[in-house]
Amino acid sequence: MSKEKIEFPIHDGVFIHLKDAILFVDDQGTIIKGNNAAFSLLAISDRDDLSIFHYMDFALLMEDKEKHLLMELKKEDGKLVEVKSVRIDDSLYCLIMSDLSIQDKTEEVKTYIKQLTHDSEEGMVIYNEDKVLDCDQTFVNMFGYEKETITKMNLTELVREYKDYELNQVMYKDFSESMIYTGMRKNGSTFHLEMIEQPYNNFGAIIRVAIIKDITERVENERRIEFMAFYDELTDLPNRNFFMKVLKEALTEAKKANEMLAVYFIDLDYFKEINDTLGYEFGDKLLKVCGEKLKSFLQTDTFIARTSGDEFLILQKHTKNKHDAIKLAEEVISEFEKPVKIDGYELFISISIGISVFPQNGLTEHDLIKHADSAMYVTKEHHRSSYKLFEPSISENFKNMLTMESELRKALAHEQFELHYQPQKDLGSGKIVGIEALLRWNHPVNGYIPPDEFISLAEKTGLIIDIGEWVLKEACKQNKAWQDKGYEPVIVGVNLSAKQFNQKGLVENIESILEQTGLDARYLELEITESMAMSNEDYIIHTMKRLRKLGVLVSIDDFGTGYSSLRYLSIFPVTKLKIDKMFMDDNQKQNQAIVKSIIHMSHSLNMKVIAEGVETIEQLSFLESEKCDEVQGFYFSKPLPPAQLTKFFQVQ
Repeated sequence: MSKEKIEFPIHDGVFIHLKDAILFVDDQGTIIKGNNAAFSLLAISDRDDLSIFHYMDFALLMEDKEKHLLMELKKEDGKLVEVKSVRIDDSLYCLIMSDLSIQDKTEEVKTYIKQLTHDSEEGMVIYNEDKVLDCDQTFVNMFGYEKETITKMNLTELVREYKDYELNQVMYKDFSESMIYTGMRKNGSTFHLEMIEQPYNNFGAIIRVAIIKDITERVENERRIEFMAFYDELTDLPNRNFFMKVLKEALTEAKKANEMLAVYFIDLDYFKEINDTLGYEFGDKLLKVCGEKLKSFLQTDTFIARTSGDEFLILQKHTKNKHDAIKLAEEVISEFEKPVKIDGYELFISISIGISVFPQNGLTEHDLIKHADSAMYVTKEHHRSSYKLFEPSISENFKNMLTMESELRKALAHEQFELHYQPQKDLGSGKIVGIEALLRWNHPVNGYIPPDEFISLAEKTGLIIDIGEWVLKEACKQNKAWQDKGYEPVIVGVNLSAKQFNQKGLVENIESILEQTGLDARYLELEITESMAMSNEDYIIHTMKRLRKLGVLVSIDDFGTGYSSLRYLSIFPVTKLKIDKMFMDDNQKQNQAIVKSIIHMSHSLNMKVIAEGVETIEQLSFLESEKCDEVQGFYFSKPLPPAQLTKFFQVQ
């Protein structure tokens, strides 16, 4: 098309002096006509036979009837112009151009981007390929450079893991998608940033405008949430969710390779008592220490997790045989036997471990954990600081335990418990000076159930607290009733479990029971085991002193079977030691030597001593010759219900 045949809609006199820069270009890119503003903007000196392709990528403007782009001028080293293209006919285009000052356009672009992102706390950067063209002050503040420095940098110097997209990728990219990168500040520190590229008037093929937002706090929170989903925050060990995932994968591998693996369920002994006594902060510190001990067993084939409370799990892959599984359990127990120091306390921690082995004890992760858990409870009930391999009979016993637990709750509610009392005789006067209250369960169907069949279960389930309170009230009430009938006052002894002794408000509860029943405190004696007395020295001493101040007597039961520490006995406000009945065996001569030592030691510490389990005249004679203070046992009387015990008081 020749210049002569084109009729332009604008008078030449007006056209030349228009402030807007205007060009008319044919479909071959030849500049047909332009005004002074256009030639000045493009810095065109020779106005004959010019091609627009020498100044910009005109092909991008030919795609649509109307096009509006920000375009880089080829001869002006990155200079940008805003171009609006209107196709007049099939072979003629009108280009309306304006000089783009990025400084003038920054706020306009940012306002447009904000409308899409709905966020006002982000920085903005304009860049071409990797070169930073401009940015706002928020962007400058994020990275800590001077603005003049940033505009001379490449974006990859500021943003790590940044990828420069190819042109077609940018053009067809989903601009709603955000990318997360690492920002690098001038001082060398890094932060997490979110980068969202948005088009401005469809100019994305030439330059890109990106909104940058510091999302460090959000990323750290997300990572924390992810950590919490798979890790225990207190010990930094994996949690049950992670363990289940790893165990499931390990089972798949073991099935393919026809290998064994072992699952260990670990529980700390007496943790609840420690927690209740010394507080949850102390308990948390103890759990951290235990976690560190377990971490020492981390190997390629082991995986360790904390499930909840004081319970931990260990997975041992590629287990050769049951002996291999037992070996690890013994090593863990040995590690936990070493004392630990926390806040000035030296503690001896014991653990109970249950072990299940694949495929003998279960084929799924749930069965293996459940069976290891069941085996652990058997260990805790009978041994502690030991381990137990799962056996099929355990499942049946566990079902029986659940049934008995339900029956125990009914027994407490329906008054099926009774107290029997065993007399305690003073060897000097021959009088009955005390009675030990012993719990009996009179089941409506099964009759009397021995205490050793349900006491440990009551302790495990926490029912021992309610049962123990009932025993205390009933024993005090019965003893006061005998006194009210005119019988000579005696001391009633009541056994306290570890859970009872460590419960909060124990002293206040006992004081309340004494007030309710009217029994004088000097006629109540609380018996605690030797191992309980040595488990938490400061708390035990404090509680004992409060009980003694109240007037209640305190004795050590089963003495000689535990620590037998003279140091502890010298500082505990104990009134009496009870020699365990195991030392009454006449067939072992060393037993008599032990009994002699206990009697003489007790007297030297101004304590009374009582021997239980006395069944023969020979045993009685020996104890009399050694100046034992008191005795109890079948030789005098078995435990009796209150009505049958009255005869002993009448004789006196």
